[in-house]
Amino acid sequence: MQRIEIAVVGAHMDGMPLNRELTELGATFARRTRTTSDYRFYALAGGPPRRPGLLRVADAEGGAIEVEVWTLDPAGFGRFVAGVPAPLGIGTVRLADGTSPKGFLVEPQGLIGAEDITNLGGWRRYIAETAASR
Repeated sequence: MQRIEIAVVGAHMDGMPLNRELTELGATFARRTRTTSDYRFYALAGGPPRRPGLLRVADAEGGAIEVEVWTLDPAGFGRFVAGVPAPLGIGTVRLADGTSPKGFLVEPQGLIGAEDITNLGGWRRYIAETAASR
C-alpha cells in the first residue's frame, strides 16, 4: 500500500506533545530535513500546546526551517488531516532534499499576535530558548 508523506514542524515532531496523534494512526518516521529558504516561521499566539506556523514567502525573504517527514497510509492521512484546526492547514511544502510532501502551513490570519522565529531555524530551538528564558 502506498504511503503519504507529511512534513511536520512543531508539536507533532518526535518527542513533542502531539506526536502521538501521528503514531496512534500508524505513522512512521521517514527523515529530518529542512524547507527551502522561502519560508517564514512563527510561534502562534495561544495554546497550550504552543504551535508554530509556516508561511511560504518570496525567494530570499525567508529561511530554511527544520522539518520531520512522517508517512501515513491513506486512511490514516485522511483522519489526521481532518483534525487539523484553523488557522493551520495542509498544503505542499518544498524541502531542501528536492521533495514536496504535504505539510502544515498557516493562514495569514493566524499570524495576528504571532512571533517571527524564522531566525531560530526550527521549533526545537525555539522551545529550548523559551525554556531557558523562564
